[in-house]
Amino acid sequence: MTLPTSCHFDYPLVISSIARNLVFPLPCHFDYPLVISTVGRNLIMVFTKDYFVYMLTNWNNRVIYVGVTNDLSRRIHEHKNKLIAGFTSKYNLCKLVYFEQTNDVNSAIAREKEIKKWRREKKDRLVEQMNPGWEDLSEKF
Repeated sequence: MTLPTSCHFDYPLVISSIARNLVFPLPCHFDYPLVISTVGRNLIMVFTKDYFVYMLTNWNNRVIYVGVTNDLSRRIHEHKNKLIAGFTSKYNLCKLVYFEQTNDVNSAIAREKEIKKWRREKKDRLVEQMNPGWEDLSEKF
């Protein structure tokens, strides 16, 4: 198996050894362990990226928004502070009532599209399975 030569990640990986700091800009999602040899030992690291499908609503739960992101806390912050103009800021959607997590961006996008096609009743049932009181889940993190 050969390692990829070019990928995409949001941040560099920093590995410290006794003598020096090694910075590896590994901009991708690895499905296999990467072994990096250092003085006297091997470090085995698995790189994964998390993706979230989430649902927001307003104070009275009348409007629902379905979205996908790779950083849920950052994205919720953007919604709550209306940093991005659009549907969620127009309708004041900032209450996180549902989310699910995956390591595959394609399945996250497919799931978002699937949920968006559902009727409102089915979306409500999905929220109520995870969050029966329709609490703001973002207050917990």
